[in-house]
Amino acid sequence: MKYAFIKENKNIFSVNLMCKVFSISRGGYYKWLSGILSKRKLANQKLGETIRDIHSENNGKYGYIRIAKQLNNTGISCGKNRVYNIMKKLGLKYKSKKKFKVTTDSNHKLPICENIINRDFSTTDINQKWFSDITYIHTNEGWLYLAVVIDVYSRAVIGWSMNKRMTQELVCNAL
Repeated sequence: MKYAFIKENKNIFSVNLMCKVFSISRGGYYKWLSGILSKRKLANQKLGETIRDIHSENNGKYGYIRIAKQLNNTGISCGKNRVYNIMKKLGLKYKSKKKFKVTTDSNHKLPICENIINRDFSTTDINQKWFSDITYIHTNEGWLYLAVVIDVYSRAVIGWSMNKRMTQELVCNAL
């Protein structure tokens, strides 16, 4: 709003007054008015294009530190703070890897039932064979675990249960 006022009022008196109010030189005002970019801004625009290319080549997995190292290795001298500021201006963020969470503990001493089905999924009537499984669903509030019991013959859901934690109660409630 204040800059539009400055562009419209170009007489000497108002230019001198505005320059005093904003603590800038008249030369700086006329340079800004002409729209000519400084060498630094032109260099930042060129560097921004290079940063955008590196960021997209690496599928957004490079942050400002790695991009700065890669630029310096290729002969483009710049600091990590400069790269950080340019990335922030361009709206580029790095995608972090999600850590893998182990949900199955195979090394336990609990009794394991024998496999009496042996991948024989054929049945002649309902309620002869049931199968169960647990899956997890990502929601806005975190992970939600779902246990389902299905009848093989009718493929109908016999029972199900959901919980924030994968516990024995989850499976027992489904059964």
